[in-house]
Amino acid sequence: MKRSIRIIFLSEIFILLTYFISLEFFLNLQVAFLSSFFVILGSSYAYKKMVIRDGSAEIFEGKRDLLDTIEDPHELYEENDINNAPFEDLDLKAIVKEEKKKIKTFSIASMKKGVKGSTSAFRLLPYLFLVLGFIALANNEMLNLAIYLPSLLVGIIVGYLISKEMF
Repeated sequence: MKRSIRIIFLSEIFILLTYFISLEFFLNLQVAFLSSFFVILGSSYAYKKMVIRDGSAEIFEGKRDLLDTIEDPHELYEENDINNAPFEDLDLKAIVKEEKKKIKTFSIASMKKGVKGSTSAFRLLPYLFLVLGFIALANNEMLNLAIYLPSLLVGIIVGYLISKEMF
């Protein structure tokens, strides 16, 4: 925690020193830095909450290993009765129906899960800050993309270091 505070403090001191260069430089750097910093922190925190929630729900129990999925994505080499049974004994219609059930289709439940993860306030508010900050700089004719865009990288790096430390 002390390291995180030190990183934030040093980066803000650096940003405040740019005020002596020009007000435009300072505002572009500060808005871009805070925008990308909050986006990274919010996304990291929301992702951590989602992983903890899904991990505690034990929905990953029936999943295969990642290596098995890569080597045999369609489960062709699995040991089941279908692979060993003679062709005459197989009920192809039942097999096709069973395989169709395994295919994930678009459903309300899958949409609800996706929307729930992407509409977290921890993700939406930083993006709102990013958009409003950009618009405010542009409307006041202070936006300088040559300063703003590289400053986003500074916020991403600091946000990554802090989120790695905290989450």
